[in-house]
Amino acid sequence: MSSKLFKNPIYKYHRELLLWGIDIFIVLVSFFLAYWIKIDFEIPDFDYFNFPKAILSITTLVFVYSVSFRLFRIHKSLWKYIGQVEAYRIGMSVLCSSVVLLVCVLVSHIERFYLGIVVTGGLLSTLMMFNVRLIYRTFRKHLNRSEAAKRNALIIGAGDGGYLMLKELTQNEKYNVNVVGFIDDKKIGSVISGYKVLGDTYDIPSAVSKYDVQCAFIAIPSADKENIRRIYDICQSVKLETKIMKDTHDILDDSLKPKNIPLHDISIEDLLGRGEVHLDQSEIKSYLTDRIVAVTGAGGSIGSELCRQIVRFKPKKLVMIDINENYLYMLEQEFNRNRTHGLMDKDIEIVSIITSIRDFTALTDVFKKYQPEVVFHAAAHKHVPLMETRPMEAIKNNVFGTNNVIKACIKNKVSRFIMISTDKAVNPTNVMGASKRMTEMILQANGNNGVTKMAAVRFGNVLGSNGSVIPIFKGQIAEGGPVTITDKNIIRYFMTIPEAAQLVLQAGFYADKGEIFVLDMGQPVKILDLAEKMIRLSGYKPYEDIDIVEIGLRPGEKMFEELRLDGETTTRTKNNLIFKNNVMDITMEEINEKLKELSEVINEEASNEKIKECILRLIKDKETVKK
Repeated sequence: MSSKLFKNPIYKYHRELLLWGIDIFIVLVSFFLAYWIKIDFEIPDFDYFNFPKAILSITTLVFVYSVSFRLFRIHKSLWKYIGQVEAYRIGMSVLCSSVVLLVCVLVSHIERFYLGIVVTGGLLSTLMMFNVRLIYRTFRKHLNRSEAAKRNALIIGAGDGGYLMLKELTQNEKYNVNVVGFIDDKKIGSVISGYKVLGDTYDIPSAVSKYDVQCAFIAIPSADKENIRRIYDICQSVKLETKIMKDTHDILDDSLKPKNIPLHDISIEDLLGRGEVHLDQSEIKSYLTDRIVAVTGAGGSIGSELCRQIVRFKPKKLVMIDINENYLYMLEQEFNRNRTHGLMDKDIEIVSIITSIRDFTALTDVFKKYQPEVVFHAAAHKHVPLMETRPMEAIKNNVFGTNNVIKACIKNKVSRFIMISTDKAVNPTNVMGASKRMTEMILQANGNNGVTKMAAVRFGNVLGSNGSVIPIFKGQIAEGGPVTITDKNIIRYFMTIPEAAQLVLQAGFYADKGEIFVLDMGQPVKILDLAEKMIRLSGYKPYEDIDIVEIGLRPGEKMFEELRLDGETTTRTKNNLIFKNNVMDITMEEINEKLKELSEVINEEASNEKIKECILRLIKDKETVKK
C-alpha cells in the first residue's frame, strides 16, 4: 500500500506543490482559530463582516508565508526525517512571517486587535506544521511495519555512531528491522532514545536467545581491529547476520536529505590489519607539502594508494610514472573526479607519465623535466610463480630498473628516495625475493652518496592488492568453489593497503643513508583460517557449501615468511610500528661486479635454473654487516 501511495504520479511529480498547499492550509486554519480565540469563540456577525478586507488579509497572509517557506526551503526536506533541523527551519520561517505581518499591521493603522491574532496564529502554525509531519512519519512507519515481518536486531555500540544507526534503521524502511536494544561495554542499563542497553558484548548470546535476534549492526567507528574481530566472532557463534558502520561523516547535506549511513557487510579487511595508522603529520608534511613528488609504479596497488595518501599532504606537483597506461589513466580520472567534488586541492598539479624504469634515458629525461624532490619507487614485478618461469624479467625490471631509478635520482639531485621492498627479500628461495634483496643491496651501496637520502621499506602481504590471495579467494567463492590453498599450515603476514602506504610515508621521513625500515606486521595469519573466514563472510559454510582444497606449494614459495636477515640488528624508531635495520657494509665496486655478472648471465640467454642459481649466489656472497 505504501509503495503505491508514495509512488503515485501526483505525489511523485508535484510533491513540493502538494506540501506547500498543505502547509498554507495549516496556516489558514491556524489563523482562523486565532481569530476565533480572540473573539472568545463567538460566531461572527456576517451582516457587518468586511469581506474585501478579509480577502486582502488572507492574500497578504498567504503571500508572506509562501515567500518565507521558499526562503527557508521548507518543502525540500523529507517529512519522514523530521527532526531538530526541520523544526528549527519551520520555527524561523514562521517567526519571519510573523515579524513581517506585525509590521504590516502597525504601518497600515489596522486595529491593534489583529496583533494578537498574528502572534497566536504563528504559534499555532508552528505546532500544527510540526505535528502533521510527526503524524506522517508515524503513518509511514506503521505502513512499513504492517506490510512485512521485521527481523529483530541489536545495535552494538551506544555512542554517537549507535544513535545515528538507530535513526537510520528506524526511519529507512529498506532495512526492515525491529531494533530491540543496544549492546555496549560501558553503558549497561542506559536508555538511548527509548531503547535500553541490554548488556555488554559478552551478553550478545543471551540477548539473541531472549529477544529472538536475527541480525546485528556494529556502530563503533573508533573500534580497533582486535575488538571488531572479537565482536564478529561472538556474533558468528550465535549465527547473527552482521553489518558494520565504517564512517559517520557528512550524514546530512545542504538539502537536508540525509545521506545513507555507510553500512557494509563485514569484510576480511575489517578483521585483519590494524586500520588507520597514527602518523606524525608534521614530519610527513615537512618533506611532502609544496614539494614535487614522483611515484614509480603509480598505477599499482601500493603505488596508487601512495598517490592518494600523498595528495592529502598537498604537494606542489605529483608525477605518476607507470608503464601500464590503463591503471594510470584510471587513477588520473579518480583525481579529476575528486577535484570536481572538492575532495582534493585544486592547486595540486597531477602529471601522468608512461615510461619504463628499464629505460634509463627516458627516466632521466622525466626527472630532468619535472625535477622531483621526493621519489617513491613502487614499480616491480611481484608474483613469485610467474617470476620463476621468467627470471630474466624479474632481474631486468626489479634489479636493473631499480638501479636506473637510483642513478636517475642521484644524477638529478633528488633529495629523498624511498623504495618499496618485501618480506620475500629475507633469505629468499625464489627469484622474485632474490631480485628484491638485490635492490636492497644496491640501495645500501648507494646510501652514502652525498646527494639523495635513501631508504627501503620492507613489509609483507597487502590485503586486496592486485593478484593477492584475497581477490583470488573472492573469485573462487563467487564461482562456488573450491577455494584452493597451497598448504594448510602455511602462514603469512598481512596489512591493509592504506596502512602500508601510511607507514611508508612515515618511514620516508627517517630516510638517510640506505636504511631498511621494517614494518610491524602484527600477528601472522594462517591461510587456512583466512579461507574459512572469507567463506563464512560470504554466507557459506566451509567444507559443506564451499570446499577448501590443498594444491601444494608453488614454485619458489616458502611456508613461512621472515622480516629480518639473521645478521641484521634492529632498532625502534619514534613510531612503534616502524623498525630500522642497520646498513649493510657493501661498496659500489662490489655491487657493480654483481650487476655485471647478472647482466652477462641474462644476456647469454642462460637457462632459468642458471639465472636463479646466479642471483641467489650473488645475494649470499655478502653476509657481513656493520656491527
